[in-house]
Amino acid sequence: MAEKQEETVRAYTSPQVNPYGRVDEEVAAVAEKEERRKKRMKCFAYLVAFIVFQTGVFLIFGLTIMKVRTPRFRVMSASFDTFDVTTLDTNPSFNIRMITELAVRNRNFGHYKYQNSTIEFFYQGTKVGEAFVPRARAKARATRRFNVTVDLSSAGVPRDVLANEFRTHPVIPLRSQARLRGKVEIMKIMKKNKSSNMNCTMEINISSRQLGNISCR
Repeated sequence: MAEKQEETVRAYTSPQVNPYGRVDEEVAAVAEKEERRKKRMKCFAYLVAFIVFQTGVFLIFGLTIMKVRTPRFRVMSASFDTFDVTTLDTNPSFNIRMITELAVRNRNFGHYKYQNSTIEFFYQGTKVGEAFVPRARAKARATRRFNVTVDLSSAGVPRDVLANEFRTHPVIPLRSQARLRGKVEIMKIMKKNKSSNMNCTMEINISSRQLGNISCR
């Protein structure tokens, strides 16, 4: 009898097994796995964002800095050294020394180096003068201005054409043409040949002795 009571007491005092222990372990394992999954997703999101950012940077770099644009070559203004103009119908003529300000506008992120060239001036389709344009370099994102001297002469213009023009307009209409051949160099890793064409119209006002109505395209 005493032995039976001892067994009963031992049974009651023996450690109890937690029926929820296994469940807690499974929940912890699932939570850990979910946490790892979230970390992987976060890393993947960061990687995708970095790739998109880098792609955007390269795209902007390619569309702006590395894009090569054609420089612009223009007549800007002029002053006169010699101004000999005769508007008489019997002997119309002009002999003018014009100091012309030209400009090469380089819109690229690299310098533009151009070769020697010539600018020609025309009156009603007849060439009346030309000037030498020396080779030089226009800096990146800058406009290079310089002067050339040209002697304008109506010697090759028919007298009747000149006389008729002087009767109707007190101006000398001119058209200038030139072509610059050069090369754009960007960051010393990219070189591309680029030519710039000038096609400008303008008028010399005989009474005020000024160059005006300059239009280039």
